[in-house]
Amino acid sequence: MTSATSLAAQAHALAADHDHHAIRALYEDLHRHPELAHAEHTTAARAAKELRDSGVEVTQNVGGTGVVGVLENGPGRTVLIRADMDALPVQESTGLPYASRVDGVMHACGHDMHTAMLLGSAQALARGRRHWTGTVLFVLQPAEETGEGALAMRADGLLERFPRPDVLLAQHVSAGPAGLVAHVEGPVLAASTSIDIIIHGRGGHGSRPDTTIDPIIIAAAVVGRLQSIVAREIAPRHSAVVTVGRIHAGTAHNVIPETAELGLTVRSTTGEVQDQIVTAIRRIATGECAAAGAPAQPEIRIVKSMPATVNDTTTARRIAQTHREMFGATHVIDPGPAMGSEDFSELALCPDGTSIPYHYWFLPSTTAAVWDAAEGASPVQKFAKVPSAHSPHFAPDPAVIGQGVAAMTGAVLAELNQPT
Repeated sequence: MTSATSLAAQAHALAADHDHHAIRALYEDLHRHPELAHAEHTTAARAAKELRDSGVEVTQNVGGTGVVGVLENGPGRTVLIRADMDALPVQESTGLPYASRVDGVMHACGHDMHTAMLLGSAQALARGRRHWTGTVLFVLQPAEETGEGALAMRADGLLERFPRPDVLLAQHVSAGPAGLVAHVEGPVLAASTSIDIIIHGRGGHGSRPDTTIDPIIIAAAVVGRLQSIVAREIAPRHSAVVTVGRIHAGTAHNVIPETAELGLTVRSTTGEVQDQIVTAIRRIATGECAAAGAPAQPEIRIVKSMPATVNDTTTARRIAQTHREMFGATHVIDPGPAMGSEDFSELALCPDGTSIPYHYWFLPSTTAAVWDAAEGASPVQKFAKVPSAHSPHFAPDPAVIGQGVAAMTGAVLAELNQPT
C-alpha cells in the first residue's frame, strides 16, 4: 500500500505531466463554441481525438453523443471518471475574450472546464502508467442539463460494453473562492422533480366572472398553498424546496381563460421526502380545483426526475484525505449538501439493481478579484453575491483547471491503490 503522503506527491507529479497550455487552449475553444444537450457533436469529436492522442481506446456515440475512453494498464481496480459536455440556452454576459460565439448559448455551468480537466487527467494518467495498475474509464457525458444523458449512456450499455467500474468519480466547478476543494459525505445534491399542472376552468367575459370558473384564481390558490408543504408537512431536519417557476394563463385583458398552467420544481435530499412532497402537490392541486367547482380534475404530469446524489462515505473520506495531503488541510472544506441536482448517480445503477459506490465533489472557482470585491463581511454573504452556475456572468477562474486535473488524478490514484 502507498502512504497518503507519497500518493499525494505522486499525484502532483503525474498531474504536472500534461500539456497545460494545450488544455487551457482547449477549454477556451470549447467555451467559444458551446453546444446544447444532445447536440455536442463537435465537443465529443474533439474529446475523442484528445483521448486517442493520449493513447486511450475510444468509443463514440454512446447514448447519443457520449464518448467512452478505456485505458487499461494491467490487473487491478477499474475507476470511472466522468465529465459533462452540454451548455445552456443562456446569453453570455461575461465579457471574456473567449466568450461564446453562439448567440443565446453559453457554458454557464462549467461543463467545458470539466471536459478540459478530464482530458488533462487522461494525459497525465496515460503518461504516468508506470505509477499505477488497473483500468480507467473516461466518460464524456451529453445532456446533463436535461437529466437525460446518464440514462441514455446507461441504456446504451455503458456498464455492459465496457469494464465494469469499482467506483465512479466526478467533480464540478462552483461559486466560491478558487483554490478550495469541497467534499461532502452522504447526500451532496438534491433529488429533483419537474412537474406540470394544468388547471381546467370555464372561460368567459372578464366583465361577467360570475358565469365562469376562473382557473387563474384556482392557480393562485394552488401556488399559495404549495408554500405550506415545506413549512408545515416536512420535518425540519430535512432540506426541501418547492418552487413555481412558470405560470401561463390567458391571452387578453378581458377574457377569463379556460385553463391555467403551472410549472414546478421540487428538490429534497431523500427519495422519501421527494415522494411525500409530490403526493402533497397532487392533493393540494386536486383539492383546490374541487373547492372551486372546476369542471375537471387537474392534469398533473411528472416531466423529469433526477435522484439525489448520495456520496459513498468511505470513498468520500478517502478522497478528501488525499486532497488534504495534496492541497493542505485548510483548503478542503465541507459545505454541506446543496439543493442543485445532477444525473451523475444514474451512471452507478447496474442492470441487476445494485449500485456502484461513487463520489462527487466541488471545486470553487470564483476569481480572487471577483471574490474580494463581492459585498459581505462573511464567506456566506459573499457567496450570495458572486455569479453562480447558470448565471450569464458565470466565469470560472481558468487557473482551477490545473487544480482540477490534479484533484481528479489524485482521486483516481487513491482508488486504484485500494485492494481488489
